[in-house]
Amino acid sequence: MKKLIFIRHGKAEDESPEISDFERSLTLRGKVISRLMARKLMEKEKSPGILLTSPAFRALETALIFAGEYGINADNVIMNSNLYYRMSLQNLPAVLSVISEDTEVVTLFGHNPSFTQIANNLSKEGCDFIPKNGVVCISFNIMTWSEIGRNNGKMEYFLKPEKIL
Repeated sequence: MKKLIFIRHGKAEDESPEISDFERSLTLRGKVISRLMARKLMEKEKSPGILLTSPAFRALETALIFAGEYGINADNVIMNSNLYYRMSLQNLPAVLSVISEDTEVVTLFGHNPSFTQIANNLSKEGCDFIPKNGVVCISFNIMTWSEIGRNNGKMEYFLKPEKIL
């Protein structure tokens, strides 16, 4: 059994001409809610497994907050540019190709619309829009990461910030 956990980054600064989209940081509220959502995830998962994040600053900040709540060293958070530039169902195998087959859980930190689209395509039940700081877990009855495919996953849970605040 394998699990993919999709976590959309927290609330970020508004876009402006002075700062690129890639460099936008989380707002204070985004940081607080990220911490609360990490604690909510801890009620579901003893370990988030391998943490892979988009290198965009708001996603990296979100990943580091989750890592901190789990007591995971920041050096163990892995950046993958595919999670920012080219994330799609077609590119998911490339993202997961660096993961050892004995790893059972991978937590991805990234962006919409790609995260909602991928989660929707992977789970038999489909997936609603993932809000900022939303957490979606999809499990797969498979032995290797390469077996993940369209509609062969089961949504285990969908945590939304408005449900816990």
